[in-house]
Amino acid sequence: MSRLRLAFMGTPDFAVASLAALIAAGHDIAAVYSQPARPAGRGHRPQPSPVQALAARHGLQVWTPATLKGEEEHRRFAGLGLDAAVVVAYGLILPKALLEAPRLGCLNVHASLLPRWRGASPIQHAILAGDRETGITIMRMDEGLDTGPIVLAESLAIGPDETGGGLHDRLAALGARLIVEGLDGLAAGKLVARPQPVEGACYAPKLTRNDGRLDWRRPADELARRVRAFSPRPGAWCEAGRERLRVLAAEPAAGNGPPGRLLDDRLTIACGQGALRLLEIQRPGRAAMGAEAFLRGYPLAIETVLP
Repeated sequence: MSRLRLAFMGTPDFAVASLAALIAAGHDIAAVYSQPARPAGRGHRPQPSPVQALAARHGLQVWTPATLKGEEEHRRFAGLGLDAAVVVAYGLILPKALLEAPRLGCLNVHASLLPRWRGASPIQHAILAGDRETGITIMRMDEGLDTGPIVLAESLAIGPDETGGGLHDRLAALGARLIVEGLDGLAAGKLVARPQPVEGACYAPKLTRNDGRLDWRRPADELARRVRAFSPRPGAWCEAGRERLRVLAAEPAAGNGPPGRLLDDRLTIACGQGALRLLEIQRPGRAAMGAEAFLRGYPLAIETVLP
């Protein structure tokens, strides 16, 4: 294995495993780039990103620019004398000057089998679409949106009950292994980047909280996938009375009726096709609970119609 001089560019939990793997592999991490600290927690105090926190524990140099535009940032990056840059869910667009600076280019760890699910939320969209497999692609970045040539890819089956959170963690671990393998292969001349296939490209846009709303007019199978895909973040939800309820677990069930009608005392709700049984719910400011416990504290009459 060649010891490479790298920059690491990442922000959320998904990127932490890759940075840890590169440190463990003995690479020279010249700098870590991450998004600036954001307010978080009850006190809304600025908190470093998970990547910045890991880098700080290892004594690595961390930079948190608000933008990568401008000649000063370009000169600073070029001055690092990099073999490669590794980019994992960083959150900023890399200008052409940065893409071309490292000797081996900028490599991205992307959580799908490109060209399927380019964009910001490939994990959730794979579950939403009912895909049976996804994977990790190590891609050499170009100026397009996840359009660069593929260095390495490996598939991973999606379990029938898998949540977005569970799939996130498995893909993060796979990405950490593949980025180390990809760098080794490129440095040794054993791997050559190949263009992405033309067919099969699709886009996974960034999710908003409103995307988690359960529309009872949709089929129950689709809504069950939405609950799984959005667990734990950004969370699926519905309204009952004056409250917005977070739905943490649900399953398709027998039953039919006007969409949104409560069919029984087990929180089975009629959908556009079939019915959805809510298994775990969370009221605002309360702990998560099962359907029976929820109905004891927040009774809903059978035939109530949820919006």
